[in-house]
Formats: sequence, structure tokens, C-alpha cells
Amino acid sequence: MLSAVTYIARPAEPDAIDQLADTLGTLVAGVAAGLVSDAVIVAGAENEAVATVAEATGATLVLRPRGGSPWMAGARIARRDWVLCLAAGDVPAEGWIRTLDRFIGTARPETALARLRRPHGGLPARLAVRGEGVIGVARARAGDLVRRETLLAGPIFSPRLKARRLIARIDRA
Repeated sequence: MLSAVTYIARPAEPDAIDQLADTLGTLVAGVAAGLVSDAVIVAGAENEAVATVAEATGATLVLRPRGGSPWMAGARIARRDWVLCLAAGDVPAEGWIRTLDRFIGTARPETALARLRRPHGGLPARLAVRGEGVIGVARARAGDLVRRETLLAGPIFSPRLKARRLIARIDRA
């Protein structure tokens, strides 16, 4: 089982709440399948609409500390060993439940990070992923499945981690 941490950077933007709802809506299938056990929403600022969505969905709401990592803030509240990091608007594509369940069930203890594909990323993001394949991953980002203890150790991974690339992908709502 895993905890899902969803980060909504600017909750006051017009489509932000709809994007958050889209992301949380896709997690319902993971809950039904027994993969997702709890959800944490990390907000960049206080917002009544986000608080209402969190209360309605049973998610825990956390404010991102100034200058802190949203994934680390969510990991402090998460209840499971694995944390799925998502940005508001991220929608895991079909097959993500089976892929993540298989990965969690077979991951070796030294494996700390897996990465879902994000085909909608621009050229700079794709180049960064290529570079991380060589030098390792320095910090978590949306679309990562990370061991909770790794996130709690600090926002920057030391030493850099090798990301296990998963076949599941994330689309944008």
C-alpha cells in the first residue's frame, strides 16, 4: 500500500481546484483496489476551497512550509512506507494500479525511487530526466514513487538515487 501526496502550488488560480479534484478522483480506483490507503494534500497557501475538498475526500491537508519541499511535508503525515508524489492536475493513466502494486511488491530494500513517465513534459524536463539517468536523481518531483524514509531524510537525496523507470505514465487533466 502507498500514501498519495498531491501538491497544489497556487490554489487561488481559476482551474486549480478542478485540477485537484481530477487528481483525487483518479486515486479512488487505487483506493478500491487496495493500493492507496491515505491521501495528503499539500497546499502552497491557505485556501478555503482546498480545505473543503480535503474534508470532503477524507484527505489530510498540510501547508507547505516556506522554502520547504512539498513532498517532505506530505511524507511527515503519510502513513505508508511508499509515497506517490503528484501535482494537482496529474492523472495516472490506465494500468497505473497494477504497475505500482507490482513494483511495491517486488522492490528490493535498497530501491528507494521509481518514476512514472510524464510524456507531456517539455524539452527542458525531458533533458533533465536524461541527465538524471546518468548522474542520479537529486530530489523528488511529481510522478515519483519514493520510500517515505527517503523523503523524510531531506529534500535533496544524498547520495543521488537511481530512478527505476516504470511503464505507467501520468497525463495532465
